[in-house]
Amino acid sequence: MDEIVALDARWWGRAAPDPGFGAGVEVGGGHGGDFGDAVGSAEGPVGQGGYAAQVTPDRVTEGSSSARASGAPRATNRRLTAGHVQHLLGDGPFPKPGGWTHMGAVICDAGFHARCNYEATLRPRLLRLQTDWPDAATVCGFQRRLATEDLAAAMNFNHSGKVATAHAITDLLAANGVDTREDLHAWLDHQANRAALRTGKGVGPKTIDYIGNLVGRSQVAVDVHLRAFAADAGVPGLRYEQLRAVYEEAAALLGHDQAGLEHAVWQYRSGNV
Repeated sequence: MDEIVALDARWWGRAAPDPGFGAGVEVGGGHGGDFGDAVGSAEGPVGQGGYAAQVTPDRVTEGSSSARASGAPRATNRRLTAGHVQHLLGDGPFPKPGGWTHMGAVICDAGFHARCNYEATLRPRLLRLQTDWPDAATVCGFQRRLATEDLAAAMNFNHSGKVATAHAITDLLAANGVDTREDLHAWLDHQANRAALRTGKGVGPKTIDYIGNLVGRSQVAVDVHLRAFAADAGVPGLRYEQLRAVYEEAAALLGHDQAGLEHAVWQYRSGNV
């Protein structure tokens, strides 16, 4: 915590996000509502701004051109982001979302979440899917349903690309013997498995990190909201892996769970507080 000095007098005193959203596993979920992996790992700046705090020992002033340079040292980016979190969100705690135990819901959340209003559009459909397809709680059970029924109709979501992504994730997990939430949680420990998942239609690095959070891992899934928040802090224009590392390091600096910090930022930036 020594890396962050006291913020200036413009403290907004914002309360921490409501921990109720996504706190339960059965009715939890992720957050979605972004541009998914479509932004690409080399997405450019999203907005500017920030506030006038200073950090030490570099004494880099937020809002300055040096602070906004994409080549700024990682330590500077970490401190800028951590300071922005404290300034806008306070000290937490920031509970991580619970995700799902129903693997059909996990797969559909991952496949359908991009570019939709998560709370109003996707989450109710995922809850209904669990009620309508209770036998799809495992990957094998979900795959059997997909063989005989129309997922677009079951989700009341007519989007061929999203349906194809859900099918691709299902088939890949089944082929690798991944059947339950616990199986997927452990399977994602291995980089080779994460790389294999990247071969699925519509699956990029953000989706993989997002899936991890849906099964109880603690990861940072960088979406358009996290990019905008970082840009406002003075950290724009980083590649996906670079910005993910900045958030991971900011979480460690502030003593927060990575997924909890990510979810708090997403809630704040998306307006779902």
